[in-house]
Amino acid sequence: MTLTIQNAIDTIIASVPGAPFPDTVDTVKLGDAAQDITGVVVTFLATCEVIEQAVQLGANLIITHEPTFYNHPDTTDWLNHHPIYQAKRRLIEESRTVIWRFHDYLHSLPPDSTVMGLIKALNWEANRFPEHPYWCQIQPMTLLEMAQWVKQQLGLPTLRVVGDLTSLCERVALLPGFPPVEFQIDSLGDAEVDVLITGEIHEWETSEYVRDAAHLGYKKGLIVTGHAASEEPGMRWIIPWLEERLPGVAIRFVSTGSPFHQL
Repeated sequence: MTLTIQNAIDTIIASVPGAPFPDTVDTVKLGDAAQDITGVVVTFLATCEVIEQAVQLGANLIITHEPTFYNHPDTTDWLNHHPIYQAKRRLIEESRTVIWRFHDYLHSLPPDSTVMGLIKALNWEANRFPEHPYWCQIQPMTLLEMAQWVKQQLGLPTLRVVGDLTSLCERVALLPGFPPVEFQIDSLGDAEVDVLITGEIHEWETSEYVRDAAHLGYKKGLIVTGHAASEEPGMRWIIPWLEERLPGVAIRFVSTGSPFHQL
């Protein structure tokens, strides 16, 4: 019996508690989901490079965590006159690739795979705090040492740090991606949390909270890895879960990487 791409998507959604959601960005962005599935590529972002790699791997379904067309809901009316959008759309259509977003449903799975993937990548699986699934209790190290560890474990050329680099840290909150500022600051506001590791910030919000905290003598630190670096490990982590639900389908992870040159 053949499995269509839509069958595969429906199977994934049916495994999410409370699904289907009435209002979600997790929809097919482009492509014919009625065709038989030939393979799956899981990625953080469906860039043109990722789409080309999926074609080379013989996969016609790309499961992407973030938008394909440069805005959260993937609206495209405002892009119709842009040649870059038109060329990317042609690439998808001519390759008969289907792009499906796995964002809201992914974050609704307990435990959140982006958190679990980041903890695994940092080799802190044994350090999770029982009462707080997004916290880790680690051996004391300075904020500088922790930043160097995160940089090494995630294979990053650079990251950003706010706070007193000499302060000792042992209780860490992890919020991958770009959670609302209230989440970020509330986690740091807990007296037991020394450091927040997150993917992305607005530079007038959480970073300034930590700068003020350090100036006032509070032991608080912030490590900003970049959005993709914080969530790509979670997209790897979810693959065994997908394989259980789509037996016999080849599922591969393709890294998006970073578009930035560090000068």
